[in-house]
Amino acid sequence: MNFDLRKLLAAALFAGSLAMSASAHAESIVVQSTTSTANSGLYDFLLPRVKAETGVTVNVVAVGTGQAIKNAKNCDGDVLLVHAKASEQKFVEEGYGVERRDLMYNDFVFVGPPSDPAGIGGGMSAVDALAAISSSKSKFASRGDDSGTHKKEKMIWQKAGIDPAAGSGEWYLETGSGMGATLNAAVGIGAYTMTDRATWISFNNRQDYVILVEGDDGLFNQYGIIMVNPDKCPGVRRDAAQKFIDWMTSPEGQAAIADYQLDGQQLFFPNAGN
Repeated sequence: MNFDLRKLLAAALFAGSLAMSASAHAESIVVQSTTSTANSGLYDFLLPRVKAETGVTVNVVAVGTGQAIKNAKNCDGDVLLVHAKASEQKFVEEGYGVERRDLMYNDFVFVGPPSDPAGIGGGMSAVDALAAISSSKSKFASRGDDSGTHKKEKMIWQKAGIDPAAGSGEWYLETGSGMGATLNAAVGIGAYTMTDRATWISFNNRQDYVILVEGDDGLFNQYGIIMVNPDKCPGVRRDAAQKFIDWMTSPEGQAAIADYQLDGQQLFFPNAGN
């Protein structure tokens, strides 16, 4: 083989390796996600199937919903998967997202010590429960981090006509942390807290804590999925992001979401078809 032919062959191999690298890169996406989906183990269950069936490698950044939205606005991701519908709709209306789709739901619950010092157990609504906690000045641990859970909690306080900031640092304690850390703090100091059910089921430090308030329509917890707008963020891997969204909202993806259980309990309920 002469020298020129060897150079041509080497150049061709190098170009081929670059193309393969670019292709692999294009089939890898970043999902800005709420912590509850990650901490529950859902992604560990789903993402190998996503890779096998679509060829897309999904890398998850798990933060509070507020931070996930900020990251997506900064073009640090291809897909947004969070649980604060009003904020998600605003994200799309402002041009940062292409389209919002319902994906799945579960619910929030109030948990606390079995002694239940504020007496919120036994069928009380979420609004009445927070009113009882406030009036009795029983300790309440809030995430205080602009997450989807925190946004929902603030909505319930508003419906109760109560500003918990008046008790900040006394009975109302803001952790500024994720759900797992906030649950640990609540258990450690004997405080009530509000958590999504998936995180509660997967939480390993419950000790004697129990669910005291559940089933209220106001505790409904909807998750949405959105592609980050390539017009705002030219680096978005549009094709791979769309493959992921299409799979998650497909009958196969929805069935996989429904199949995920811990301790015999279903954590998320698919509703993309609605």
